[in-house]
Amino acid sequence: MKSIAPTLMLSLAIATTLPAMAQTDQSHAAHHPEAATATQADVPEAAAPAVAVVERFGKALAAADFKTVESLLDADVLILESGGAERSRAEYLGHHAISDAQFLKGAHSQLKRRRARVEGDLAWVGSESELHASKDGKPLTLLSTETMVLRRTPEGWRIVHIHWSSRPKKGQ
Repeated sequence: MKSIAPTLMLSLAIATTLPAMAQTDQSHAAHHPEAATATQADVPEAAAPAVAVVERFGKALAAADFKTVESLLDADVLILESGGAERSRAEYLGHHAISDAQFLKGAHSQLKRRRARVEGDLAWVGSESELHASKDGKPLTLLSTETMVLRRTPEGWRIVHIHWSSRPKKGQ
């Protein structure tokens, strides 16, 4: 989880920093080439509040607003990334959150696809994005995926699980 691990983890967190999604479908994109680059989203109205928490988390992390990051994570959050795990909010905030925020400062993310569902007091949000950054002074593009599971609490939706996965875009 050293070296590029923060880059990989952040690539997904950054996907959440973008505004809510514009919906497109294959036939619409075929008739409107400019729409082919728009975000494809499948987010029912019931899932919108959970998606808003995911987006707020990403923006707070990118801004190094650790108070907000802390408020959106469940105390027992499980974060999986690159074969490693952080098993609590305190562990994440005391370890990767700082390097994640530093990395996100200079990166740009483009959300490509998002899907979310709610079932009772649980929701999941899956996002695919492309992250543009630099490493050792060279441009780097990562294809990233993120899954967040949230639980509805009396205080609102809280993130109980995050799984981040990224890989360099081919041709780099």
